[in-house]
Amino acid sequence: MPSSDVATAPAGVNSRFPGNRVVAGCFLVLTINAGLVFYGLSVYLNAFSKEQDWPLRNISFAVTIFFVIGGLFGLVAARLIERFDVRAVIVAGALIAGGALAFVGSVNEQWQLYVVYSVFAVGYALCGLVPTTTVVTRWFHQRRSVALSVASTGLSVGGIVLTPFAKRLIDDHGLSATTPWLGLFFVVTMVPATLLLVRPDPVADGFAPDGERLAAGESAPEATGVPAAEAMRTRFYRCVTVGYVLALGSQVGGIQQLVKLVEERTDERTAQFAITALAATSVVARLIGGRLVAVIDMMRFTVIVAIVQTLALVGVGLSQSVVPLYASIILFGLTIGNLLMMQPLLIAQRFGVLDYPKIFGRSQAVAIVGVAGGPLVIGWLYDVFGSYERPYLAAAGLCGLGVLVLAMGGSATAETEPA
Repeated sequence: MPSSDVATAPAGVNSRFPGNRVVAGCFLVLTINAGLVFYGLSVYLNAFSKEQDWPLRNISFAVTIFFVIGGLFGLVAARLIERFDVRAVIVAGALIAGGALAFVGSVNEQWQLYVVYSVFAVGYALCGLVPTTTVVTRWFHQRRSVALSVASTGLSVGGIVLTPFAKRLIDDHGLSATTPWLGLFFVVTMVPATLLLVRPDPVADGFAPDGERLAAGESAPEATGVPAAEAMRTRFYRCVTVGYVLALGSQVGGIQQLVKLVEERTDERTAQFAITALAATSVVARLIGGRLVAVIDMMRFTVIVAIVQTLALVGVGLSQSVVPLYASIILFGLTIGNLLMMQPLLIAQRFGVLDYPKIFGRSQAVAIVGVAGGPLVIGWLYDVFGSYERPYLAAAGLCGLGVLVLAMGGSATAETEPA
């Protein structure tokens, strides 16, 4: 049930602010989700390509379906967490996603892949960025950028720890023998982490955001911000949303095809390490970025990150040997975590917490057009040209266009005015 807006815990009881524990819980949720879903999709794509010998564009279309449905259900998640305890939403997502993952290895027809990925996407959305960033945004206002950077680092840690492990198991035992265990692991790790660590909002524990203690019966400060309808009419909102369609589309397309690209140009073990290198670089860069945005204009920082991503995609596309390829992958990794982190931060900074779930959920749902289309476009271009050089250059071009759109949005700290 939704928590009350009046503190019920008496002063002096549970006096230690549990915000850091909540961040740790969101970190673990995102670690599991990213490791076995977001980054894991590239591993499953590569496995289906080898085991089933299906055209890459058809497998990529399943990824497109996944992200489209995931984006739409992000809107559903936003509505659910306004009405119910966010932990119930995350647990439901874990059960759905874990169950779908368990069936991925049983797929032997392309239509079955589309159905399983559709269900998989529903679970992914319910235990993904919308609920976790909403929780962190409720608990932290002044220290939001650092808290979000720590929580969202779980996205990269999942790619370091879980994705290579999943790839090794699939390479050694195949999809059908591995995915049931991966699905079980998804559920038995995410559900306890959610129930034990995540709390819906600070008021239920007798705190205001950032740790100020509330006396028993004292109301929390009223949520401030811009109403969703007004926010969505601003140029800032439109530029962030469209810019992220292009920047995230090129990013996710590049990530989803990366394992196959590296494996083609090197070998299986090098490809397995590629995701680790990508995610490890992302961890370090995200933690640094979370502190930089406290002193640098958020939009300017986002534009710089998108420029670096454009250059990295060019490098990945053109590099044929291990050293320049890995240099480009590391450069790519510097951008991934920060670009993902900045979308919720930009929206929270500009529009406040009043209607944050609605505003971010809608922006993310629109950006899913790019996220869903990126893997499909790169897969289609690969089938046309027979290599990854031109597909990655096309992705770089889209990201460069995203840079221009984001730069038109203006500062995240400016007064909001309908354009």
